[in-house]
Amino acid sequence: MNTKQLERMKNDKGFVAALDQSGGSTPKALKNYGIGEDAYSNEEEMFKLVHEMRKRIITNSAFTSEKILAAILFKVTMNSKVDDKYTGDYLWEEKGIVPFLKVDEGLDEEKDGVQLMKPFKHLDDLLENARERNIFGTKMRSLIRENNPEAIKKIVRQQFEYADKIGSKGFVPIIEPEVDIHSKDKAEIEKVLKKYLLEELETFKFDYPLMFKLSLPEEANFYHDLYNYKNTIRVVALSGGYSRKDANAKLAKNKDLIASYSRALTEGLNASQSDEEFTKTLDFSIEENYKASIEG
Repeated sequence: MNTKQLERMKNDKGFVAALDQSGGSTPKALKNYGIGEDAYSNEEEMFKLVHEMRKRIITNSAFTSEKILAAILFKVTMNSKVDDKYTGDYLWEEKGIVPFLKVDEGLDEEKDGVQLMKPFKHLDDLLENARERNIFGTKMRSLIRENNPEAIKKIVRQQFEYADKIGSKGFVPIIEPEVDIHSKDKAEIEKVLKKYLLEELETFKFDYPLMFKLSLPEEANFYHDLYNYKNTIRVVALSGGYSRKDANAKLAKNKDLIASYSRALTEGLNASQSDEEFTKTLDFSIEENYKASIEG
């Protein structure tokens, strides 16, 4: 584990850029960027286009370590290059931004109001690939839609089981049990979720660090208790479908909670924009996300 990167993730100010759209979410990301499905005829062409989008963001003068701590990548992005360097190396060596990798293989079918992660079939190989690409940590997402305590407990248990495997390999896992922002029981779900997260941390027997990525809570500072455990180095928030404006209004009310946005980061960016327009739009987004991340 890179100790400089660890200290940065624990102590520096900023937020996390989520650039990890995978096969299922890439078409929507490209559409929001102004590139329709008629622009590509297969997955290879699609991923090439999204890498160009991400490369345009990463290499932009507004995308700096002054306000961005880390960036989460997808496997294809990790194994693609930016200016003759693999993306993770470019981020750290040229920008001072810590690289993470999305490692889950998507969501399983909904059952009992939740979607567990599909079983990880290629985790060992993917982590070995990540080691070769100098990746610092990982991210994996589950989804909770209804207040079903037993199902929520399964979500948390699965997250920690994989976090244990990942942490033992020298990576910092981000645990992400997302709560659907449209759930009518969102506040109650969050209470159950936090109960099980704290229970896992109480019995956690390992020394490696963890991060959490959680939906913006209904109650300000609701997840701050996670910092009471030595393993927790950061708690970050996903926008989950909120606009950037609404997400940041909620975020700013939470102490020590920082942004880890995807759509709310790239909101307003378009492939047809001039370099000047693109930079201005990206700079505004980064500034807004950074301010909300340090205000809490």
